Amino acid sequence: EKDEPGEEVRVTYRELLELTCRLGNTLKRQGVKQGDRVTIYMPPCPLAVASMLACARIGAVHAVVFAGFSAESLADRI
Repeated sequence: EKDEPGEEVRVTYRELLELTCRLGNTLKRQGVKQGDRVTIYMPPCPLAVASMLACARIGAVHAVVFAGFSAESLADRI
């Protein structure tokens, strides 16, 4: 669900799997490998979920920070 009441995005398992695999391959092409640390900074959405799953799929340790934090709070979380 989005921030606004009544707004939602529906994604099938197949769509989520395809997006997760594409993101995982993109991360690997960018040099991310098993054991690397990745911080995901984006609002809650299907792409954020796929990003988390892609990191888990390739074995990268990931932390999630949703948008809205100050620079200092963001630095503490990263």
